[in-house]
Order: sequence, then C-alpha cells, then structure tokens
Amino acid sequence: MRIYKALSPIRALSFDLDDTLYPNSAVIAKAEVAMQQRLAQLLPASFHNNSLYWFEQRKILAREDVEVRHDVSRWRLLALERGLTTQGLSVCEAGEIAELAMSAFLQARTDIQLPPTVRPLLQQLAARFPLVAITNGNADIQQMGIADLFQCALRAGPDGRMKPYPDLFLKAAGLLQLEPKQILHIGDHVKSDVVGALNAGCQAAWLNLTPGSLLKLKTLPQLEIHQLEELAAL
Repeated sequence: MRIYKALSPIRALSFDLDDTLYPNSAVIAKAEVAMQQRLAQLLPASFHNNSLYWFEQRKILAREDVEVRHDVSRWRLLALERGLTTQGLSVCEAGEIAELAMSAFLQARTDIQLPPTVRPLLQQLAARFPLVAITNGNADIQQMGIADLFQCALRAGPDGRMKPYPDLFLKAAGLLQLEPKQILHIGDHVKSDVVGALNAGCQAAWLNLTPGSLLKLKTLPQLEIHQLEELAAL
C-alpha cells in the first residue's frame, strides 16, 4: 500500500465492480457470444450478427444521443433494436428479438465467479464499515452472492450519470447519511474511479493492476494498492 495523502476518518467504503472485484473482459466476451448465439437462433442466416456490427451500432447510437451511454443496458438494447430494423425487421419484431438477445447477454454477464479471497475480505471489511457498490456496468451483486454484505448497489443509468460524474458518489453519501469525504472509494479505473471519487469529494484508493503505470495519474488518490487484500490494513 502506498499512501499519497493523509486519510480523513473513514466511515464507509464504496467499491467499483468490474475489474476491481473480478476480471471483467472474459465475462463480457462470454456474454457477447451468448447474445449472438441467441440472435442466430432467431434471425435469418443472411443477417449481420457479429461483434463488430453490434459495436458499430452502439457507436452510431452514441453519436446520435450521447446521454444513452450512461445506461449500458439500455444502450445495448437500443443498439440491438437499431441494428435489426436497419436490416429490415419491423419495430415490433426488432423489439421482441432484441429483448430476447439482451436477456441472454445479461444471464451470461451476471454469471460471475469471484476470486476465492474476495468474499472473506468483504466480510471482514463489512464488519467495520458500511459497504456500497458503485458501477458503470450492469453486474449484479445478488447474482455474485455478495449482496448481503452491501448496504446498496448503485448503477449508472437508473441511479445517475456514469462515473466520473459525481451522481453515484453523492447518492451513496446521501443514502448512508455521510459526507462524501467520509467515504473511501476503491476502484481500478484512473478516470472513472479515482478522478470521479475525488471530484465528488470522496477519498480514493486506486487498485493499480499494472504496476509502473503511475504516469496515467493526473490527480493523486489517497492510496494506491496492487491487490484488494491490502485493504485489510485499513
């Protein structure tokens, strides 16, 4: 653990989920495959149905409506609908198929196996601090089997704009009836987690998974850690 700034008294911890509690890239890749497999069952073979095509649909949609990115589930669903109507389906047909494909995506996306050390650590921390999950994604702590350890889970979209906007951090502080500075946020992303937390008035612990990458930091967090287990020393 490297301390850059003196910590103010901590009364709660907030955690990012993706790539903080578990590696996320393989999870998303599996979910993409599940979505495309479901679409392949429902669409003519001549339809475009690959990762590049659906990525392009999301890009087009984001250019038309920049706010849609704040809710990644809605963004993906609307991109599916757009990609299907572009290929000739009616709005009604596209909506029904998009919902089925999105359901397959979310089922695979929430099938997350946490590293074996994560729950014991969270249990240890939850005995001392209220815990809150703050995510830009659509992971589900209930499905992960750790919801009992958290006071609440806040997700970009339904609960406010995505990090690094302050919405989710400030909502967490309000729900916990704390000042933002009394919350230490733990996350891997320099901009979303470190800059976002600091700009909202929270304290920040950066989970640096690539040692030597300090140059990416433009604003120093209170702490830098390289593995979650270091938090046991708080």
